[in-house]
Amino acid sequence: MTTSLPSIAILGAGSMGGAILAGLVADRSATSLTATNRSRAKAEAAAADGVRSIALEDEPGGNASAAAEADVVVVGVKPYMIADLLTEIGPSLRPGTIVVSLAVGTTCAAMEALLPESVAVARAMPNTPSHVGRGVTGVAGGSRATAEQVALAASVFEVVGEVLVVEEAQIDALSTISGSGPAYVFLLIEQLTGAAERMGFTPEQAATMVQETFAGASALLADAKEREPGIEPAELRRRVTSPRGTTERAVEVLQDAGLGAIFDRATAAAAARAAEIAAE
Repeated sequence: MTTSLPSIAILGAGSMGGAILAGLVADRSATSLTATNRSRAKAEAAAADGVRSIALEDEPGGNASAAAEADVVVVGVKPYMIADLLTEIGPSLRPGTIVVSLAVGTTCAAMEALLPESVAVARAMPNTPSHVGRGVTGVAGGSRATAEQVALAASVFEVVGEVLVVEEAQIDALSTISGSGPAYVFLLIEQLTGAAERMGFTPEQAATMVQETFAGASALLADAKEREPGIEPAELRRRVTSPRGTTERAVEVLQDAGLGAIFDRATAAAAARAAEIAAE
């Protein structure tokens, strides 16, 4: 990424906040970077070249001081901690700052109610592949955010992968696909590995077959999309599935089981849980 980013503060540089911080450190495009963590040990772990890392146990007012110096404030704390944190940092924020929450279920309206009217808000839903620079992040702006501010928020997450700017009404739905999606993939890997072991392969052999097959299939899809823009996964599936062959028989079993309906039910359940979290 070549776009220069302004000063950024990450309040709660834990798992996901830490992934964003690492991406920003590697990208080296931010004017300044500040990160906060509750403990000294976590703050030391988050320290890197060009990063001001604050341990709140040593500097209780560290969140407010970090936010006061930032143009973009990324809030990486748990959903139940959001209200207290925004109330704490609100008076310190400069006009024009955009506050971006990573919390599931916390609406832009709820954040706006806790912050000065001169401050914009946005929601971002990154997923765990952000840790390896292959993330997908959904970004939605609140009612006070300009198009330029939403674009700025999106550019922060481009350091860890692809970004989709969506309406806030789509954020929870997006999180059921890209946010929860890695768990679905791991579950499929887990189940196919178990099937291989039940066929007599050792755990090591099963792991190699399944994990490399998933990695190879993803690489094959990426290569095909580069060589044949617009190609769909369904076409690659058809190319693997010889008429009247073994793969065709296996795919028929999966389709007869209603795999599409199962995923519809799973994503609906995730979306319902996000709505419950928002109401808590």
